[in-house]
Amino acid sequence: MRIVLQRVKEAKVTVDGQVTGAIGKGHLLLVGFTHGDTEEDLRYLAEKTVHLRVFEDDHGKMNRSLLDVGGAILSVSQFTLYGDCRKGRRPNFMEAARPEEALRLYDRFNDMLREYGVRVETGRFGAMMEVSLINDGPVTLILESR
Repeated sequence: MRIVLQRVKEAKVTVDGQVTGAIGKGHLLLVGFTHGDTEEDLRYLAEKTVHLRVFEDDHGKMNRSLLDVGGAILSVSQFTLYGDCRKGRRPNFMEAARPEEALRLYDRFNDMLREYGVRVETGRFGAMMEVSLINDGPVTLILESR
């Protein structure tokens, strides 16, 4: 499992001209799954995501977590995170989980995030989406379960 996490002031995702998810302060997560991802991978990254201290405290140091600042999450499925670009000029997506398995994992991961009391907005799995954001910092991190 792989996540690109961006600390945002706001973010939204639009599908066919309709906003399907929008947040203010929080994390935009681009979330990808690979073969063999388990409940343990989901739980590890859900816990890491909500507790990661990337928000500034009163002294300007990154000491506060999403939970500390009352932030929200915009979670967007992103199979292209497992695109292999080492050969040729077209990415190979063989390492991405099959859509039916990825959807199950994505839904479960979002449920785990909600178990922490975080508001989670989403895109639409498998759809062409437009994602817009105001990156705060910018702070962009890559999280992996393996």
